[in-house]
Amino acid sequence: MADFLLIHGSCHGAWCWRDVIPALEAQGHSARAIDLPGHNDGRDLATVTLAETAQAILAASTPDTIVLGHSWAGFPISAAAELDASALRGLIYLCAYVPLSGQSLIEMRKAGPRQTIGNAAIKALDGNSYTIDPTEAPRLFYQDCPSEAVSYALPRLCAQPILPQDTPLRLGHNWHTTPKAYIRCTKDQTIPPEYQAQMVADWPRDRVHEMHCSHSPFFADPERLADLIGHIAKDF
Repeated sequence: MADFLLIHGSCHGAWCWRDVIPALEAQGHSARAIDLPGHNDGRDLATVTLAETAQAILAASTPDTIVLGHSWAGFPISAAAELDASALRGLIYLCAYVPLSGQSLIEMRKAGPRQTIGNAAIKALDGNSYTIDPTEAPRLFYQDCPSEAVSYALPRLCAQPILPQDTPLRLGHNWHTTPKAYIRCTKDQTIPPEYQAQMVADWPRDRVHEMHCSHSPFFADPERLADLIGHIAKDF
């Protein structure tokens, strides 16, 4: 059995794993989730950094923990592994950005094969954060999720600090030697599926998996996601 730490993506929180955690626990695993700095904590979002976000992940991990990052969380989980690879067991990227060393998430998003978010991202007047237009969120995130889950999620979406996503991340030996796997979502409307494939094109094929669902498999198919995560853990 494995120990999992689940890390949410932009504008989300630990709440998005409500269905996956019990599914993993039913299989005998231990699982938990955290809110990243600047999410639901009343912080001044201008002060939240990528380094602090990575440290929060390390603080919640043990050397036996497999850390899973969704969407933008591919950046802070990678930063955490680079800071201290001995503090965790491995990384799982769930329809997430795999950092290109020396680039920021914003740079990677702009370099993608097509832009999907457009005007759905509403930048705060102070320029330090953005939110997602709630009328666009179902299309971007939840197009195949149960209506109850969408109703649960929409009022919980929060502002996303921009500075961590505008900070280049340089990766080296620690990250490269950390066991990794990727779950690509083929119906993703947020991170183009073809871009997900491009980011892991040189990874071993047995470390790349697919789910035929949207950007939110934690709501669209939590049982299947838990099964796949448990399967991946056996190879770490």
